[in-house]
Amino acid sequence: MSERRRRALRAFTKPAKRPAAPSPAPAEGAGPAALVEQQPRGNSVITAALYQDGVRTSTHDSLAETFAKLREADGGMAWIGLHRPTEAELLSVADEFDLHPLAIEDALEAHQRPKLERYGDTLFVVLRAARYLDAAEEVDFGELHVFVGPDFVITVRHGAAPALAEVRRRMEDTPDLLKRGPEAVLYAILDAVVDGYAPVVAGVENDVDEIETEVFSGDPMVSRRIYELSREVVEFARATRPLTRILEGLSAGFEKYGIDEELRRYLRDVADHATHVTERVDGFRLALQDILAVNATLVTQQQNEEMKQLAQASHAQNEEIKRISSWAAILFAPTLVGTIYGMNFDHMPELGWVLGYPFALALMAVVCGGLYVVFKRRDWL
Repeated sequence: MSERRRRALRAFTKPAKRPAAPSPAPAEGAGPAALVEQQPRGNSVITAALYQDGVRTSTHDSLAETFAKLREADGGMAWIGLHRPTEAELLSVADEFDLHPLAIEDALEAHQRPKLERYGDTLFVVLRAARYLDAAEEVDFGELHVFVGPDFVITVRHGAAPALAEVRRRMEDTPDLLKRGPEAVLYAILDAVVDGYAPVVAGVENDVDEIETEVFSGDPMVSRRIYELSREVVEFARATRPLTRILEGLSAGFEKYGIDEELRRYLRDVADHATHVTERVDGFRLALQDILAVNATLVTQQQNEEMKQLAQASHAQNEEIKRISSWAAILFAPTLVGTIYGMNFDHMPELGWVLGYPFALALMAVVCGGLYVVFKRRDWL
């Protein structure tokens, strides 16, 4: 790689987020590969292997050793798996395989959207794998960056998913497929990522069914669960929807880059599965929107019913107050008359009148009767 290209790589890439262990200063003029030699391997290099005609010929513990063996090999292919590599490791890979600085920057930073980019003879694919955590009822996402060139495949993994050991075993168990080259490895990775979506789809579908049951059972916490699951589905859609465009982009280059016909069939099968997953995820979004609308309607109906019950209780209370007030007024009239006659004043004409006592009783009865008729007509009694 030219010095100008190396400077461009350093300009585009950003410092690693994790602090690196101190290492001896490299010799003057030493390239990125020398930096890797002087740093401890750690756990970044998962597997670095060389393949010839679909069969693994060697496995190496360091990137520099892998590079050297690949230069010596005639028509071999390197498959290097990295997990959260350091900047120096990625720079050494870029220096060896002439990778574009922008792709290296994306691989270092992570948090990229799924995409497919072509830099000359090298494909750069970003995928977002997913796995369903049943205990927490949430979707855990991982990020995978894949560099595919004429004689190499480099995977840079961020997060727990996907585990590519099974993909490697599968490919090594089918050498007829592996010998078709780096494109076959890319197919296997795409297939594994898409197949990994199936348990997630099943888990989300189960959650949607449970939420539907909770909505009609009147669970007060269901609104929060709908919101949280809607966020998971939106994030899942962001991971799956771009896959269709990625596979369409790969299909568009079949003829130009002479992709094997059998691989084309495999990739079309992956595209069918990806489309199916995308449709299911879109269905989940619509279902959750409908469930949220139904839940809002049910909550409104419940609130209206509660308000109706409160209004009925208030009306009944008012009726009781009317009755009590009416009888209190009726009973107050004779009490008032009797209280006046109980004052025992000397100058009260009715005291010496023979009909005074019947008159007082009749007055009480007339007043009470009049009040009763008035209240009855107003439906207070």
